[in-house]
Amino acid sequence: LLEGFPLHVRSVPNFTDLASGRVKVDDIQEVDIADLLGRDAVPAQPDLLARCIKGKTVLVTGAGGSIGAELCRQIFSLGPTTLLLFDHSEFNLYNILSELEQRLSRESSPVRLLPILGSIRNPHKLLDVMKTWNVDTVYHAAAYKHVPMVEHNISEGVLNNVMGTLNTAQAALQAGVANFVLISTDKAVRPTNVMGSTKRLAELTLQALSREIAPVLFGDKANVSRVNKTRFTMVRFGNVLGSSGSVIPLFHSQIKSGGPLTVTHPKITRYFMTIPEAAQLVIQAGSMGQGGDVFVLDMGEPVRIVELAEKMIHLSGLSIRSERNPQGDIAIEFTGLRPGEKLYEELLIGDNVSATQHPMIMSANEDHLSWDLLKAKLAELLAAVEEDDYSRVRQLLRETVSGYTPDGDIVDWIYQQRRLEP
Repeated sequence: LLEGFPLHVRSVPNFTDLASGRVKVDDIQEVDIADLLGRDAVPAQPDLLARCIKGKTVLVTGAGGSIGAELCRQIFSLGPTTLLLFDHSEFNLYNILSELEQRLSRESSPVRLLPILGSIRNPHKLLDVMKTWNVDTVYHAAAYKHVPMVEHNISEGVLNNVMGTLNTAQAALQAGVANFVLISTDKAVRPTNVMGSTKRLAELTLQALSREIAPVLFGDKANVSRVNKTRFTMVRFGNVLGSSGSVIPLFHSQIKSGGPLTVTHPKITRYFMTIPEAAQLVIQAGSMGQGGDVFVLDMGEPVRIVELAEKMIHLSGLSIRSERNPQGDIAIEFTGLRPGEKLYEELLIGDNVSATQHPMIMSANEDHLSWDLLKAKLAELLAAVEEDDYSRVRQLLRETVSGYTPDGDIVDWIYQQRRLEP
């Protein structure tokens, strides 16, 4: 009703936010762009939320990130005995710990909170943590996710997203962790970029490990001495509204500074969901499946980014400056697709999907590789990374990740600099 008028629309907080203590009654907020996505939030099923958390010891890697922090907030409410917050960023870890400690004090909760500084690149630290606290459930959210950034820093993308996932999974196997949930992405489907291909490789790693009776650990480590009791699941979803590095905070900042709003392409579309919804999906999907399952959400229709930009300008009480309206307040500029970026994202590699007990969560039956074959490929990939042989890295990703079709030349900074040297 108000959209036709040049009004800056804001809202009072909802009851859930007030009850959680995150905001006060007098905290006036910007209108939530999530309300304009044209899709209702996916309702949560309480039994699925509690199954892997209530009364258990839970570890979240990347606990200070956008998804990791929201996972921690929701896990805290579901009654674990111990919640381990694992992150390599001291600042991010401090922020989520401070927030949860305030809730701990306010709610007199019995949950034990433990902030652990560490990197998923350190397998010994991961194993120490999981064994010391007898971890029951791991939510693996730690990853590099920014497509152009990873495209320019290929080795770090591989070492963090692939080897970091392998380290975390193997620590879980050795420590006898019951449930392991990987946060994945729609960019893992027929990827055109390194980030997406490393996330699909992370999925393949867990799929391969889940099919082994006693998986042989990577490198010089000994065999796992027990039958594989860790249930690996993967959850794939699209972009998360308001996450670090996402388009919504960027648009807010650009509007505040008078524009323009930058959009890469007039036709670019993305699937979107809210951070709380994404975290709920991860928790519920992680409670389902037999092991090696890839779950995807019915995310409705993809959203055109330019339409999102237009709606945000309107909600700010401003008008769009264009050829038809040269006196408008904020312009929208198209900057061109960045390295590795797709116009359209997909959630499934194939069409072979089946329903689950949750009406909005599907199980994707994706191809997988045997652990022996994958282990050999990972060893080759690691050797290529150590030698800064990025042509070989790209070739190995092509051979291993179904549908990986890199778009354009290699833009890794080291690779480019060395090509310039005489």
